[in-house]
Amino acid sequence: MSASEQTMTRRGVLGGVAAAGAAAALTAGTPAAAAAAVPSTAAEAGPAGFLPADPLLHLLRRATFGPGPASIAEIRKLGAKAWLDRQLAPASIPDKVADGVLARLPLSGLSIAEIRKQVAAGKLKQYSWDPMWQLGFAAVTRAIWSERQLFEVMVDFWSNHLNVTCPHGDVWDSRIDYDRNVIRKHALGTFANLLKASARHPAMLTYLDNRYSTKAAPNENYGRELLELHTVGLAYTEADVKDAARLLTGLTVDNATGQYRYDAAGHATGAVRVLTFQHANATPAGGEAAALAFLDHLALHPLTARRIVTKLCVRFVADEPPADLITALVKVYLDNRSAIAPVLRALFTSAQFAASAGAKTRTPMEDLAATVRILGYGPAPTGTKFLESLYWMARDAGHAPLNWGPPNGYPDVASAWASPSGLLVRWNFHLSIAAGWWPDTLVRPANLVTGMVGALPATYGALINALGVRLLGMAPPAKHVAALAEFYGKTPASPLKAGDPAAGWMFPYLMGMLLNSPSFALR
Repeated sequence: MSASEQTMTRRGVLGGVAAAGAAAALTAGTPAAAAAAVPSTAAEAGPAGFLPADPLLHLLRRATFGPGPASIAEIRKLGAKAWLDRQLAPASIPDKVADGVLARLPLSGLSIAEIRKQVAAGKLKQYSWDPMWQLGFAAVTRAIWSERQLFEVMVDFWSNHLNVTCPHGDVWDSRIDYDRNVIRKHALGTFANLLKASARHPAMLTYLDNRYSTKAAPNENYGRELLELHTVGLAYTEADVKDAARLLTGLTVDNATGQYRYDAAGHATGAVRVLTFQHANATPAGGEAAALAFLDHLALHPLTARRIVTKLCVRFVADEPPADLITALVKVYLDNRSAIAPVLRALFTSAQFAASAGAKTRTPMEDLAATVRILGYGPAPTGTKFLESLYWMARDAGHAPLNWGPPNGYPDVASAWASPSGLLVRWNFHLSIAAGWWPDTLVRPANLVTGMVGALPATYGALINALGVRLLGMAPPAKHVAALAEFYGKTPASPLKAGDPAAGWMFPYLMGMLLNSPSFALR
């Protein structure tokens, strides 16, 4: 972090402390206060008083990294169905802003061969983490500025479900390719194809040790995680793990090229039985086909269907999703042979989804992205320091993109993220970003007040209400408006004049305090 960024961080901390009294007044006496100002379930908080009764904004909050001015205008123009149809066909959506920023991160899109070629040419050091750092910065870019929001949310979902930690020294040359040719390629396709692509990619084979698994010494690590984390869950026995490990031998990585290859000589033959899957596995040459048949079987197993559907419902509906919705979506998943788009369409058009407002909270990374998106701030015209700053903000909140260490991926329930220290980190980056302290190069409106609320309102209450509608989709409750006005030593009825600090240098504090509210914390 540069000296100037450290200074801005200190200013953010001081500003957060200065505004804490007003923020506490916003949360005191609400159900949110019981969970560090973050309501964790609809039963605790409920949408009343916290969220606007607007199904379009509800869909945006769940199917994107947060509403922004452009996405709100788009969904109001198209309607929910047409907007969802468009998002489920991401290749048809121009993505000029995100693509322009990604062009500044050339290492984030390199193949295994291209990374190794740069090493051979002396442009990169062997084992360099630079491409993986750039991939993390690219994830921030896409979450904030991509127009293909649902696709990016699903990329994030699958990156956690089939986690390969990034950066990680063992996958220095393959993690970028894994993102492009496994996760991104199949994010809205079928889970069966995604699973098979993951199982034959050097990043996964290296991360979970299958590249070192041979008939002489089968390694059980990937076989166990394949069952427990990627597919059926805790339904397996130790005998299942051993047979899965034997069946997966031979799926390895060519040390000379870094590419996937099937090594028939290293494959363990002999009949296998894993859950309800049986295979003669009679020849070394047929080992890869047997492994692929096994992966197809797992992808279409009813327990896998339930596991995938449940995780999707946790992401998009509630920390404890309705059982009847899960059951209905399992049928959609199996009827469509693991195709994900039909499941998402059924989920987002369900009555249970419509009724779930207030039942999810944002993760730290999502909160960060949602902050920039709702403010409508653009990327810096040049350079990448602003991306690095945003990435470090997410890391400081415990949620650097792709950086979860264990193979199970980041958690997506409120209880995993609810803590006073985590809340303070969020409050500080709300203010730092809104005020333009850090990053200080994001493109903001020349006049923040008119850029946020239009013409200068007549009173403090009118200013607070207008900004609440702009940032939260609704005017804050009257007691919150009074608390915010009191922060400036005013009442809601106090006249607001040009040059008043609340509409000038202290306006970012008002933005920050509204972003600190339970309403913004809700997904």
